Amino acid sequence: MSEGAEPKAAPPWHARPPARALAVVLTIAGLAYALTFFRGLQEIVAPVFLALNFYIVVYPVQRLLTKRGVPGAIGACVSVVLVLLMILAFFGLTAWSIAELVILIPSYGSELVATYHSLMSMLSDLGVTSNLLEAQLRQFNVRSILDAITPLLTNISLGAGLLTTVIMAVFFVAMDSMGVGMRMGMLRDAKPSLAQALGGFATGVRRYWVVATIFGLIVAILDVVALAIIDVPLVWVWGVLAFLTNYIPNIGFVIGLIPPALLALVDSGWQSALWVIVAYCVLNFVIQAIIQPKFTGESVGVTPLVSFLSLLFWVWVLGWLGALLALPATLLVKALLVDADPKARWVNILLASDPKTAHTPVH
Repeated sequence: MSEGAEPKAAPPWHARPPARALAVVLTIAGLAYALTFFRGLQEIVAPVFLALNFYIVVYPVQRLLTKRGVPGAIGACVSVVLVLLMILAFFGLTAWSIAELVILIPSYGSELVATYHSLMSMLSDLGVTSNLLEAQLRQFNVRSILDAITPLLTNISLGAGLLTTVIMAVFFVAMDSMGVGMRMGMLRDAKPSLAQALGGFATGVRRYWVVATIFGLIVAILDVVALAIIDVPLVWVWGVLAFLTNYIPNIGFVIGLIPPALLALVDSGWQSALWVIVAYCVLNFVIQAIIQPKFTGESVGVTPLVSFLSLLFWVWVLGWLGALLALPATLLVKALLVDADPKARWVNILLASDPKTAHTPVH
């Protein structure tokens, strides 16, 4: 260094390696604590977030009514009624399909026992013989099936508590919705990137639910037609199941496939079960994997791996409702942590299903 040269200024303390490492550790610890906190409150957080999703879907109706001179309170009441109808339809169809299934199972008692014995004999022919298999064969009966699944299908108190929380949350969201336009305008002036990110989240969530509902209906109708041709009992129950499970990314169609395939196996043999599997795989793959993503757009589209990991993650955090809310919850986190920060938008290159649509920071 020459005598006239000034010494180079040291970086500030927060930019030095030890401080940056400490900041990273504290951030990770804070996120871990937040996730543990939300996981402990999943019975509250999940229903409230579900109610928020429902309200986001119907909010354009309220905004249209307000623009046409309808008082804000009346517009909010209309939105609440629409959300309650959606909730009634969702939980009503679920309860009906479960009731039909519980009523049907006892009538197939002998067929279930015969199918079970046949499967166990097949395992025995393959060399899987043991005292445990023989004990299972002796203990198996249709009552054991009912005893196993009835507590899961008839937990009325859990469903009633969930429904009450969702409905209460809808009313409180409606009360706040009358001032959301003003608040978003103020937020655009104070934090334009955050306002844009939240607006993109609302648009993406609305598009996701609308598109998933439309294609769920299409899949359900086609599945009902296919099951009717194969002559599987309870085709409308399986259609409702296919419609509801369409909201679960990646593995939803597998959940909707297993019950009708098993019933076809018990009722008509393995050929019918095979045809059910083929029909579901073809219809669901073509519609859900090829056609539906073209309508969701880049505001919703994430890579299949991200979608699957988000499903596992949000089921762990939010419980079974996390299967329905996985993609909306991922969109919210992405909006707050990625889209709202111009320096972090490069992460969309790794998350978006089409990397060409990812927004990179403007230099």
